[in-house]
Amino acid sequence: MGIGTSNFIIRWINFLTMLLAIAVIIFGVWMSTHHDSCRRSLTLPVLGLGAVIFVVSIIGFLGALKRNSILLWIYLIMLCIILVAILVFTVLAFIITNNGSGHSVPGLRYKEYQLQDYSSWFLKQLNNTKNWNRLKNCLVKTEDCNKLPKKYKTIKQYKSAKLTAIEAGCCRPPSQCGYPAVNASYYDLSFHPISSDKDCKLYKNSRATKCYNCDSCKAGVAQYMKTEWRVVAIFNVILFVVLSMIYFVGCCARRSAARSHSKA
Repeated sequence: MGIGTSNFIIRWINFLTMLLAIAVIIFGVWMSTHHDSCRRSLTLPVLGLGAVIFVVSIIGFLGALKRNSILLWIYLIMLCIILVAILVFTVLAFIITNNGSGHSVPGLRYKEYQLQDYSSWFLKQLNNTKNWNRLKNCLVKTEDCNKLPKKYKTIKQYKSAKLTAIEAGCCRPPSQCGYPAVNASYYDLSFHPISSDKDCKLYKNSRATKCYNCDSCKAGVAQYMKTEWRVVAIFNVILFVVLSMIYFVGCCARRSAARSHSKA
């Protein structure tokens, strides 16, 4: 790669990533203005990611612009650390999300989930009282369970619906309890449960209770998190490949800067 070409590419790549970082930071600030604890819990990671991208990009941009080998060395070291961090996180994400899958129930289009099927990391996080109370408050505020009667106006529609993992685990009692559904958000609890599963006694028709204290709800959240983590892990693989190519171009830019400095 030519001396000028590598510097030109690095300048433009880092200029674009600087704009991206600014957009990420603005999004983080916007999130912090919301009172929704679900969104606010993500504020610091988003702001941190934006700040790191911005700092690395501006160092790379200035290094390539001025052909400063010291700045480019710093840029490459920071980029290398980011690459290692992405690689470690991605490997851990695939390991953590390797376990857990739904169980088919006769007569239902959706699956039910059991907490013990998931990795020990998920179990530790979801069985932590503080963590679960925060997640439970988020679930209550989203009101996904209370919206089900509007989506499925008849029992036939509800029973043939393909519910999400959270809807299946948090909005209704496990099917093994045997409670008959009156509508999409109300079950007849006067029937004695045919299962000894503790979730059968924990389920209530109250809008603020439902099955939010059930292990089936935690399992539904675990399945949702597993799906999200898999998407992030796949994105990280793509990001790792792209950043590796940028790292290669950065090495070329650093060498060209070192040559031009030695000739001067």
